[in-house]
Amino acid sequence: MSAEDLSESLIWATRGRSWGFRFLLDGGRSDPLPDYERSFAGLEDEPTTWRRAAGGVALRFPDPLERKDAAGRVIPHEFVVFGDLGDQIGSAEDGVQQIWPLVAEVYARVWDAEDPPPVAALDSVRPGK
Repeated sequence: MSAEDLSESLIWATRGRSWGFRFLLDGGRSDPLPDYERSFAGLEDEPTTWRRAAGGVALRFPDPLERKDAAGRVIPHEFVVFGDLGDQIGSAEDGVQQIWPLVAEVYARVWDAEDPPPVAALDSVRPGK
């Protein structure tokens, strides 16, 4: 999948070691928050979840490498997956297997930064760039 396709297919929210909840990918939307909120409505307390909603797939799972934030909490990764990519995900496990490899390298480069990267800065670290 090209970086452009990835950026249009995923809203990705997470936090880093020292920075709080941020959208690292915005799915090509000027404001990803409404799609994110609709997708995860009612799933706020689920550490691992998958559901088709709001024209995409809501997917949440704990960091596969069990990285933690400064408070000692395992970092969650939350995605809204659109289009053909979303159609391929039928469970949380599918999501981990199909989505995590697309973003793992990017996250490894930014998770322990002092400040979160702006969404535009991720263009230089996306797979294939």
